[in-house]
Amino acid sequence: MHARGCGEVKILLDECVDRGFARDLVGHDVTTVPCRGWAGIKNGDLLALVEKEFDAFITVDRKLSVQQDLTKFRIPLLLVHARTNRLEHIRSLAGELLEKLPVASAGVLTVIGT
Repeated sequence: MHARGCGEVKILLDECVDRGFARDLVGHDVTTVPCRGWAGIKNGDLLALVEKEFDAFITVDRKLSVQQDLTKFRIPLLLVHARTNRLEHIRSLAGELLEKLPVASAGVLTVIGT
C-alpha cells in the first residue's frame, strides 16, 4: 500500500510525535498511537498493527530503521528529523512531509527535514 493518490491518507503518529502535529497535516485522517490504545507496544509489533489499518506511519524515532527491517512492511514510514521532537521544532516540517507523502514508498523510510 502506498500513500499515493489525491485523496485523504490515513496516518498514524508514533507515540513520540506530539499529537498537536496532527493539526498541521491538513486534508488527512490523522490519529496517534496512544489514541489508538497502542502505547508501549514495541516497534515491530506496532508496525504490524499499523499496516493493517493505516496508509502511512510518522515517527521521530531515528533508530527505527536500525531496529527493524522496514522492507517487510507494506506502508510508507516517514521520519521527521528535527532538532528535537517538540512541536515547535517539527511543525515547520509539515509542508515538506505533505509534499513527500504522496510519493513515499512502502517499506522505505522517507526522511523529512535535516
